[in-house]
Amino acid sequence: MSDRLSIFGDAQSYPHPSRRTVVYGRRGMVATTQPLAAQAGLSVLQQGGNAIDAAIATAAALTVVEPTSNGIGSDAFAIVWTKGALSGLNSSGCAPAGLTADWVKSRGFETMPHYGWSPVTIPGAPAAWAALSQRFGRVSLETALKPAVDLARNGHPVAASVSYFWQAAAGRFQEVLKGPEFEEWFRVFAPGGRAPGAGEMWRSPSHADTLEDIGRTGAESFYRGRLAEAIAQFARETGGVITRDDLANFHPEWVQPLSVNYRGFDVWELPPNGQGLVALMALKMLSGLTPTSEAERIHYQIEALKLGFADAHAYIADPRFMPWPAEEFLSDAYIDSRRALIGPQAQLRQAGTPVPGGTVYLAAADGDGNMISYIQSNYAGFGSGVVVPNTGIALQNRGELFSLDADHPNFLQPGKRPFHTIIPGFLTQGGRPVGPFGVMGGFMQPQGHVQVMSNVLEDHMNPQAALDAPRFYWQSDNRVIVEQTMPPEIIKNLRERGHDIEIAPQSGPFGRGEIIWRTEDGVLMGGTEPRADGTVAVW
Repeated sequence: MSDRLSIFGDAQSYPHPSRRTVVYGRRGMVATTQPLAAQAGLSVLQQGGNAIDAAIATAAALTVVEPTSNGIGSDAFAIVWTKGALSGLNSSGCAPAGLTADWVKSRGFETMPHYGWSPVTIPGAPAAWAALSQRFGRVSLETALKPAVDLARNGHPVAASVSYFWQAAAGRFQEVLKGPEFEEWFRVFAPGGRAPGAGEMWRSPSHADTLEDIGRTGAESFYRGRLAEAIAQFARETGGVITRDDLANFHPEWVQPLSVNYRGFDVWELPPNGQGLVALMALKMLSGLTPTSEAERIHYQIEALKLGFADAHAYIADPRFMPWPAEEFLSDAYIDSRRALIGPQAQLRQAGTPVPGGTVYLAAADGDGNMISYIQSNYAGFGSGVVVPNTGIALQNRGELFSLDADHPNFLQPGKRPFHTIIPGFLTQGGRPVGPFGVMGGFMQPQGHVQVMSNVLEDHMNPQAALDAPRFYWQSDNRVIVEQTMPPEIIKNLRERGHDIEIAPQSGPFGRGEIIWRTEDGVLMGGTEPRADGTVAVW
């Protein structure tokens, strides 16, 4: 009992320019990076929806207010707590039937490209909204999407952080996006030849129409109706391979989350094709180590994550194509063998051999005990740069993470899901929910999960303090980037251990996180990301 209560109380915190405090509520809470999206979710709660309806509303609104990170053409994953049990949803899309390694190479590429039709996989986000609504929702999907429709049709003032990334993307796209498949991006997202500035109104009526269509048809239009035909027709006209059959054949998959016990709590992630396995492997390695200082703890975290990533980059793929089941990577024997490699100095890491034996994240909870950890992403910024005319659908570039090496488990094949970076997390203890958490940001995500869970479960930080604390980002080899707020004595110690430390400028690749915990008497407490325009909307 005392261990459980300790993670909710006041705790040490690091000074951070945000000066945010933990937010408390009782009837409902939504935490995400954009205030208007959080309020969209809260409004659905107040109309009689539950946490899952609120998450859908927030996710749809994020496609409007933060198009620099996600869109209607994104993928999505979720972990849901309802009626005393966890459910996992994998709504990541697969490669179209015509997307083969030979086709990509015939277009002049030796590795998967970043832009255009080649990295476009079937979008899963609309199917995720529909599946979550049908299984767990209390209001209709049409009702849940209405706040996002209003934001798209009537416009919203662009947030400062979003404007920064929007303008950076527009400048880059002016140089690299050449061809008819990219013309709609400039019409929709750079009206008048430029990206919107901070506080400037931006609207997209076609985006609103598409969201209405998805809501009214339960996403059937997107996969088997008018919107599916629009996507397929644009592909035919501009050199893509997605067909109506590809869209019609897509269905999200309900999966069983995986967990490890860490400091008396169970940390849950989804199984591959996502990289949640990296976080679980690292946490299980760390559970058998006893650091004697903060610097040594961070050193252990870096080394454990490097070992997890070595395995991930060698083996994680669509689970149908992995050489071993995900559970084998978490076996006691294998984790013991990997932990034994961690010593006092930084080391380069390679994959082991087990034997059988840019993203948006949100968290939501309601007063009835429902909770959800949800994440969706285009992969990098606006994604592929391909936008379907008159729909507002910006298509993801998730396929960029496929390998063109025929001997790799993540080799590009039709009908196959690529390695995925986006991962939602959830925390329980003794079969009881503590709550959802997540840290988005490419390959920072499992690193953020490990660091935030360590802050919570070892330093007993409250959600906001855990998110405020300085982070590191392992980049490659022994190269590690740290935030300016990392104490100098820790940086010095890490360098002495052989880590090649770079201190980041004002911003860096440290991800953006959200947390919602539920206390034993039903009080909700939330923390939000100080490195973005994060908001906890509460009722």
